[in-house]
Amino acid sequence: MRTNLHRLAPLTALLAVASVTVSGCTVSKASGSDSVKSGSIQKIAALKGANLKVGSKDFDEQLVLGQVAMVALEAAGATPVDKTNIQGTNNTRLALTGGAVDLYWEYTGTAWISFLKQTKPVVDSQKQFEAVAQADAANAVTWWDRAPANNTYALAQTQATLAKYGVKTLSDYAALAKRDPAAASMCLESEFQSRDDGFPGVKKTYGFSLAGSSEHLLDTAVVYTELGKGGTCNFGEVFTTDGRVASLKLNVVQDDKKFFPIYSPALSVRSEVAKKYPGLESLFKPIADKLTTEALIAMNKEVSLDGMKPRAVAEEWMRSQGFIK
Repeated sequence: MRTNLHRLAPLTALLAVASVTVSGCTVSKASGSDSVKSGSIQKIAALKGANLKVGSKDFDEQLVLGQVAMVALEAAGATPVDKTNIQGTNNTRLALTGGAVDLYWEYTGTAWISFLKQTKPVVDSQKQFEAVAQADAANAVTWWDRAPANNTYALAQTQATLAKYGVKTLSDYAALAKRDPAAASMCLESEFQSRDDGFPGVKKTYGFSLAGSSEHLLDTAVVYTELGKGGTCNFGEVFTTDGRVASLKLNVVQDDKKFFPIYSPALSVRSEVAKKYPGLESLFKPIADKLTTEALIAMNKEVSLDGMKPRAVAEEWMRSQGFIK
């Protein structure tokens, strides 16, 4: 996923944004829901009738977060437009910077490594957020308060694989990859395979390579199912807030060199929109504060494992927190 956005030709960027505008899939109706009644969220006069375009990427957590933003805006009196379910991080970012969407939840680590092209993560989560917010202002992107959650990447394995090979850390995994590449077989999806903060960075940091025949490229959901049942691969890429990690009883391999950045979700907003609607930041701050790792794991499980719709999960959580009635 990790193309250098600063080197994209203007025509390519325009085409990508145009594509997003057309293909950004709607997963809930664009206008206000009759079921959304204000709780602690109060109407904001300046938002009445405001058609704010809400984006998201195309995996379960992002779809839920996109609907959380939709629900909040509806409760505050806006008429948000659903532009969620955009394929790929780069396309979602281009949609924001190109004006196809006005706001979406992005991760601090993603912005720092991928968009801002920094190579060394900031260990402290708040300082990482502040560094991203300060640097991204030059791109006309404003960042609002981060959530305490950390949805970082990890490698995982079944308990049987752990018992067989004894891989507890990524240093152990690197040693196995050097000793027995077939045993270090990896299930991963396309973004992780190509991102600077994904598998290429893991290889560089931990000093190993892996034959292409040992890397199995799959859709994100299939990575979990194949990893859980075994056979295709012994190790797989996972997100630490994904409910399937616990459900499948996967063992997360320790990142002993602390390669993976902190990925705290925060709303990234076109600066023009942030200035036009200054009340939006105070609307979203208490919501962000409640988005803990545990909250995301629970909501992700409801979508990924229980089959609930992202909109229903978002509304249920917003009611449980008193934001809506």
